[in-house]
Amino acid sequence: MIRAVVFDVGECLVDETREYGTWADWLGVPRHTFAAMFGAVIAQGRDYRETFQEFRRGFDLYAEREKRAAAGQPEHFDEKDLYPDVRPALAELRADGLWLAIAGNQTVRAGGILRDLFTADVDLIGTSDDWGASKPDPAFFTRVAEVVPFTAGEILYVGDRIDNDIRPAVAAGMKTALIRRGPWGTIQRNDPEADRLTTMRLDSLLELPEKVAKFNAEER
Repeated sequence: MIRAVVFDVGECLVDETREYGTWADWLGVPRHTFAAMFGAVIAQGRDYRETFQEFRRGFDLYAEREKRAAAGQPEHFDEKDLYPDVRPALAELRADGLWLAIAGNQTVRAGGILRDLFTADVDLIGTSDDWGASKPDPAFFTRVAEVVPFTAGEILYVGDRIDNDIRPAVAAGMKTALIRRGPWGTIQRNDPEADRLTTMRLDSLLELPEKVAKFNAEER
């Protein structure tokens, strides 16, 4: 049975449109041009960070984050960047007795923002910077399994990417839910692994409570 649900962050809980728009501004390129290149890089199966290299060779994302912060433009997201289904889905899952967590590839600063937004809604928040391991590294999912008080097979990991979320979570013995939104969720939606590897597929987080309940009923 599914006893814990763990959520990715970007394009699962947080709409990153504003954040990537500000990166285009920082680079001095039109936002639609940056978005087009971003999609092309993802469609080619490349690391999204290569998008920045297309506009500025030698671009160091971590160093540029620090420069933005020093310039008064730090990475930022808040309540208005959350997808509208996030709050009601979390509330219903918690009411159903599920243990909830948020775990994704995020910086220390982003982890602080997540704790401000979600501490009252979930049981645990962890980030790649907290744990010293980034998805899709198996060590990240080993850490998830360690901090969740249930077995790996009782964890449902929810994410928008096959490569970073679904494939490594399955390899760690977890169940998975793939949500179809954002660049990766749209581009990878027809990948054969999208059906083959996932426990369930979602168009909205509001579908989760019913699908988890149905899955658990069938497992009894």
